[in-house]
Amino acid sequence: LLFATVEGEDSSVLRLLEEVKEGDQVRLSPAAVKNDVELLKSFCSEGEKRVLTSVQYTSDYEFTNGCRTPPWRQVHGEICYLVIKPCDTQPLHITCSTAGVFLNGENAYDRTSDVYRDLVTLLKSKSPHFAENINKQDFAVQEEPPTQKVQHVELVDAEEQGQPQRSYEHQEKNVHEKARQQLVQNKPGGKKKLEPSLKWKNLGLASPYDEADDKKSKKNAVSEKFAEAQEKMQKKADVSVSSLPGRQSSNKTKTPGGVGGADDFSESSSESEEDEEQPERRTESNTDLPSEYWQIQKLVKYLKGGNQTATVIALCSMRDFNLAQETCQLAIRDVGGLEVLINLLDTEEIKCKIGSLKILKEISRNSQIRRAIADLGGLQTMVKILDSPDKDLKYLAAETIANVAKFRRARRTVRQHGGIMRLVELLDCVPDSAALTEEQEKDVEVARCGALALWSCSKSTRNKEAIRKAGGIPLLARLLKSPHENMLIPVVGTLQECASERSYRIAIQTEGMIEDLVKNLNCDNHELQMHCASAIFKCAEDKRTRDLVRQCEGLQPLVTLLSQADNKQLLAATTGAIWKCSISMENVDYKALETLVGLLTDQPEEVLVNVVGALGEGAQKPANRATIRKCGGIQPLVNLLTGTNQALLVNVTKAVGACATELENMTIIDRLDGVRLLWSLLKNPNPDVQASAAWAICPCIENAKDSGEMVRSFVGGLELIVNLLKSTNKEVLASVCAAIAKIAKDEENLAVITDHGVVPMLAKLTNTTDDKLRRHLAEAIARCCMWGSNRVLFGEAGAVAPLVRYLKSKDTSVHQATAQALFQLSKDPNNCITMHDNGVVKLLLGMMGSTDEVLQEAAAGCVANIRRLALANEKARYG
Repeated sequence: LLFATVEGEDSSVLRLLEEVKEGDQVRLSPAAVKNDVELLKSFCSEGEKRVLTSVQYTSDYEFTNGCRTPPWRQVHGEICYLVIKPCDTQPLHITCSTAGVFLNGENAYDRTSDVYRDLVTLLKSKSPHFAENINKQDFAVQEEPPTQKVQHVELVDAEEQGQPQRSYEHQEKNVHEKARQQLVQNKPGGKKKLEPSLKWKNLGLASPYDEADDKKSKKNAVSEKFAEAQEKMQKKADVSVSSLPGRQSSNKTKTPGGVGGADDFSESSSESEEDEEQPERRTESNTDLPSEYWQIQKLVKYLKGGNQTATVIALCSMRDFNLAQETCQLAIRDVGGLEVLINLLDTEEIKCKIGSLKILKEISRNSQIRRAIADLGGLQTMVKILDSPDKDLKYLAAETIANVAKFRRARRTVRQHGGIMRLVELLDCVPDSAALTEEQEKDVEVARCGALALWSCSKSTRNKEAIRKAGGIPLLARLLKSPHENMLIPVVGTLQECASERSYRIAIQTEGMIEDLVKNLNCDNHELQMHCASAIFKCAEDKRTRDLVRQCEGLQPLVTLLSQADNKQLLAATTGAIWKCSISMENVDYKALETLVGLLTDQPEEVLVNVVGALGEGAQKPANRATIRKCGGIQPLVNLLTGTNQALLVNVTKAVGACATELENMTIIDRLDGVRLLWSLLKNPNPDVQASAAWAICPCIENAKDSGEMVRSFVGGLELIVNLLKSTNKEVLASVCAAIAKIAKDEENLAVITDHGVVPMLAKLTNTTDDKLRRHLAEAIARCCMWGSNRVLFGEAGAVAPLVRYLKSKDTSVHQATAQALFQLSKDPNNCITMHDNGVVKLLLGMMGSTDEVLQEAAAGCVANIRRLALANEKARYG
């Protein structure tokens, strides 16, 4: 116990604790009673073999803990009330409790008989017919049936944005229990009820039922029961822990606060919300609940009704249990302990608050518990505690908030109640020295827990902005220089989470945090290394960051971390950082490429995406392309083209395309049927994959030995690529135009794509203002003019005048491609007239003096054709 001596304890409190310690005797549980009832129901058949007439519950509603009695009777251990009709006596009104079963008169609470250990024993004593026939029944309960799997369907809370219903299954453990479960399941017409979601249960609302099983009369009965129950619960409010100053009723349910408006439901998150709607796992059919479950429930009862001393002792005793165990966590919740613990936070007793927070901190690691805490308004109370002058309270509240704020609604609640500002203020109290006094250690712990809570909250975009506005960035930058690793992990975790926002990436550069991130790559803590690498991964989208990483000598530690192949999270973060840093060519290290090639097999997809991305960037250099080939990297890259991960396909097509610019590499790619695989990816519905595949096809056609024949060998391939000109994605259009320009170099292929309608499709795109598309579109038009009457068709389709406007672009590469297209089009007289009318001559005259010889020659050729037409007209007119 935390408190060795408590002055003024009375003998009754000590007796209560002794009773808890000795509570290991066999007791009935709700699950055991339920299974006995289901077993007895199976004996209510028709005919001579009938043992019982009927077995019925008096209440249709079942609480989360399996009880069917009102909450104020559950504290007395009562589980349910039954009406059983034997064949030879009057109906028996029975109370089932944890202590046993007994007759109660007609639904009265008073006992009117002895207490029996179970229902069968009671029925044997009250019904001779039952006693005589029960032993004749052919029981199969001693045989071990095959393992049963039971599905529980969870209704999804409407507020949590429509996650699909999911089923969870668990295997039954107890042989005797398996048999009983099988009997229940095999009963004709037996159907399962839908379970209410956790939030509705905690708010005390009735469970919805399957309409096929329960008609209107049953629903009305349930509603009446709960109206009565709620009325009585209001009257019982004084039963709760009222002896402490400022203490509130344990029956009070706080509603989750929230400010109205669009802010409530416009939350976005930078991570998957797998924790958002996790249905409750139940153990209703397990009769082997450990004794701790019942002992904890008894302690909660003492919390509700005890005085201050009993409350403190009960809290300390509760902490002696293994609160990391789910059974103990759910035991507290099932008997209403969460409400009591949260209400304790509103008292003026520091010891009670600390004890309650220590328990909440442990059990809030359970997803069901943290959602219940949010439903009961616990977050609002904990946010207020952050203003407390007591440092123990501060750090415990912050750490509990860190555990609870794992799902979107909780993070929103923290922000809306001023929690972000308060958490940021906690960061402003940490000394930088390594040797700390006891008081300074508390300051460090407060700041660490504040950073932990901000880390959880920063998974929401609005919270990232709130942290920035609250001045969190400079404080995080200062904490990043801390010598304490346990402080650095949540700080770097928060930074890497926020680095998805451009404002944070700029701040990380300007506040000098890159140097600290690089320095921490050299530590021995893998978790810290992983978060630092992840932060660099996100920040290295910007060239300034990539330069800073190189200047701070951060590339070598990243390459060294590639040897940690067993730690997949660290490997994914490291390869991601190397990938983004490799975008700057000066950061590419050939030694790293050799290691990266070795990671192309037997790795999870999140690692492969980054490895292939890094190889794709490195392959932009000729020397690196040779290195990849010599290390045997071409084949595994081509093999990855058959995958389904969209991000991986984008990166691998880029890498294969870059490697294909080398003739030796292209030979290997062709032999491995890599071009066919690339072409098949044009069918992928993802436009990013389509564009990347089309770009990769360009160097393959350029460097293949017989590219024309290779392209024709792909059945339907030319029609497929022409049809992609109907895409609305500009990157897809630009890449497809580039590929068509390569394809059209072969006369036969040009004839085929002309038949597929390439001319009007290209002409339709000429009004674009995107310079990248303009350049490749002009190249494609120039190539396509070299077949048949395509020049005339382009003119008739209105492609000439828009092309003239391309010459006004500021991109010189657009000028070259456009001049070549205009030169080809100018071989048709009508096109020359159109060009002249749109002022092409003046524009081309200026380009004829360009240092770009290709541009110079095309411009001169176009002007010459226009001039020849003019001279021909002069001669025809004047003779």
